[in-house]
Amino acid sequence: MGNPYSGEVRLVIDGQPHLLRLSLGALAELEAAMGEDTILALVERFESGRFSARDVLALIVAGLRGGGWQGNAADLAQAEIEGGLHGAARSAASLLAHAFTPPP
Repeated sequence: MGNPYSGEVRLVIDGQPHLLRLSLGALAELEAAMGEDTILALVERFESGRFSARDVLALIVAGLRGGGWQGNAADLAQAEIEGGLHGAARSAASLLAHAFTPPP
């Protein structure tokens, strides 16, 4: 598991654990990739359920890049994500929650 106090989420891709984190640069990249003008609009998009598999992928890529990964979305096209689409969506939601919710 990642460190929720620093906004980290753990995700297993192709059998290898990765830490996802939404750095400021990763958030800016995510806004651009998803066509949103503000962080609030991005969060509202996920909270309202108006997101696609492409959005989940963009969020995971941003989180991976925020965690130091150097790949891109095409690198994940054939990757096996632990838990499949459900696992990816759960990790994406957790990543947003940890990034914008102060720790207890």
